[in-house]
Amino acid sequence: MSFDTKQMDELIKKPTSHFQLTTTELYNKILKREEAELTEFGAINAKTGEYTGRSPKDKFIVDNPQVKDDIEWGPINQPISEEKFLNLYDQVLDYLNQKDELFVFNGYAGSDQDSRLKLTVINEFAWHNLFAQNMFIRPHSKEEALKIRADFTIVSAPTFKANPEKDGTRSETFVIISFKHKIVLIGGTEYAGEMKKSIFSVMNYLLPQQDIMSMHCSANVGNKGDVALFFGLSGTGKTTLSADPERRLIGDDEHGWNENGVFNIEGGCYAKAINLSAEKEPQIFRAIRYGTVLENLVVDEHGYVDFDDNHFTENTRAAYPIHHIDNVVLPSKASHPNTIIFLTADAFGVLPPISKLTKDQAMYHFLSGFTSKLAGTERGITEPLPSFSTCFGAPFLPLSAKVYADLLGKLIDEHEVDVYLVNTGWTGGKYGEGNRIQLKYTRKMVNDAIKGNLKDVPFEQDDIFGLSIPKSVEGVPTTILQPINAWTDKEAYRKQALDLVERFRDNFKKFGEETEHLEKNGGFKG
Repeated sequence: MSFDTKQMDELIKKPTSHFQLTTTELYNKILKREEAELTEFGAINAKTGEYTGRSPKDKFIVDNPQVKDDIEWGPINQPISEEKFLNLYDQVLDYLNQKDELFVFNGYAGSDQDSRLKLTVINEFAWHNLFAQNMFIRPHSKEEALKIRADFTIVSAPTFKANPEKDGTRSETFVIISFKHKIVLIGGTEYAGEMKKSIFSVMNYLLPQQDIMSMHCSANVGNKGDVALFFGLSGTGKTTLSADPERRLIGDDEHGWNENGVFNIEGGCYAKAINLSAEKEPQIFRAIRYGTVLENLVVDEHGYVDFDDNHFTENTRAAYPIHHIDNVVLPSKASHPNTIIFLTADAFGVLPPISKLTKDQAMYHFLSGFTSKLAGTERGITEPLPSFSTCFGAPFLPLSAKVYADLLGKLIDEHEVDVYLVNTGWTGGKYGEGNRIQLKYTRKMVNDAIKGNLKDVPFEQDDIFGLSIPKSVEGVPTTILQPINAWTDKEAYRKQALDLVERFRDNFKKFGEETEHLEKNGGFKG
């Protein structure tokens, strides 16, 4: 079986395939086809059915000689054969060819022209096409879009169901990347985020091979051109802390770092919407307006949105073009970072609220990618559990973790970047006993770190974690800076801290002998 591009070209050029529709044209299609509902904000709200989040166990990479030795194969990067992929590809194209309408978008991933990826997105749903227009970078005109010859094509057929026995998938759902044929094939899921994250995985394969760092982080820039990166897993405050009214947003989730500086991979934001309010997240709240795609929000018959209702999922989302944010950099790129912030929500209550890292410590914590799952968030979890996601983005990394860590270490050296570990979690006790560190204190510490105000402050080294902790930060109580001081029971603190140290060490064993020097020089002392 061979790969046939002619069939896809014919699909795109069909009279019923709508190319590069405007937002208004897509709204008309979405509402006429009853794919989504109109809300009080002018945004549309779509339900994604059974799948309200990514389906990582249904993600595959086509195994062929081109990529075989590069990919870090395993439960995240599962192989599927060329034969199975081609068979599914033909089935999906035949299926889409029978549809009354299709929707096609041409755009880019990567706001730096030297590193961008040209994209074509073929959608069964009009609202998915609007999502793609929001999340990827839009051409300036339809004429520019017509000239794009795609480096990668997304083919999305959410109502097509695979046959696992015949098709080699785990279930009826599949997200398959073929680097040889430059195709992302998606079926069996209506969750639009699969498109965004599959292209991020593609960029995480392509960019490092050009000696360009790819990063799961947010980024902003100050009036003096000072750039900050924020790495962190879900719930650590990455989006909240990067949306600073005194600084301009470069992007909230995916970035590259090349010889020109930092650039956004995306053209939009995919913000969590659960419990959203104008008071807590004013910039995100204001971004939800005409053109925004909401996912799985509860909306009444009058179009009123209840952001606090998790009836469909906790993972409610808002996808909007980045220009919906007031204070942004356009195009979304800036110079080299001055400061990197690693965010962790430590539910054990033992990590300091801020500490400065050496280069080896930075690489150790980058590879660890630590935060906590809280009791009650999943069935069977009765106490805080550590969650380690390599490079703060394990589900999207096709290559060995060492590739990304080495690139980061090289760039930290070259540009003399200050790196800080910031705990946005608990203090004075673990989750349920202590208190969450107040956002106003975290903001003050982060802002001081970014502005360079901590450079001349005296630091002391913690005897368990080996972290350098500032003795004082203006406006922040000294009792919380050294975490043991915030605990009434000092012995309970030490026991909890040493327990966390062992969990870090157990996790780090998976990286093997090549990273032993990081364990020795960047790991914990306790």
